[in-house]
Amino acid sequence: MEKKIRDIIDEHLNVANLVSKDEHLQQQIREASRMLVSAFRADKKVLLCGNGGSAADAQHIAAELSGRFMLNRPALFAEALHVNSSYMTAVSNDFGFDETYKRLVQGFGREGDILMTFSTSGNSRNIVMAAQEALQSGMKVIAFSGLSGGVLKDHASLSLQVPSESVPRIQEMHILIGHIICELVEAELFPS
Repeated sequence: MEKKIRDIIDEHLNVANLVSKDEHLQQQIREASRMLVSAFRADKKVLLCGNGGSAADAQHIAAELSGRFMLNRPALFAEALHVNSSYMTAVSNDFGFDETYKRLVQGFGREGDILMTFSTSGNSRNIVMAAQEALQSGMKVIAFSGLSGGVLKDHASLSLQVPSESVPRIQEMHILIGHIICELVEAELFPS
């Protein structure tokens, strides 16, 4: 068991090391931060979505932006789209699960807003449909995914692809990247 634990930690560190050396990904992270700063300065909002563990990641990053990350500062408009369980179950039942996020983007998203999507494969149909709807609405899409980017990368303004095919390692890096973005956004919007 100890060897298994060390192997998992080593795998995590190996992927984190790849991220730390990936200059293109780091440039994409900086660009994602600039996109959020511009949106918040223009009084726009950030909507986030994902499924399963990626839904938890989306909600986590939404909380960091809307509540606080490192600084005590005013709230920013960031909301995870799946937090209304009555909506999610009704729309899934009435229209199908693929429509859940698309319909929320139609209802809440406006031109200039940002949709942050989380999908380790980049192939989750409901996430791809939400991204397509967001782009058609004049929103920007920041896609968090894994190595290939999946179909989602073709429906994103910016694609943050973690250099791994391991779902747990991708999700761990999504939180790291999300935290980096939050810290950069706070530093830019709320200089001390």
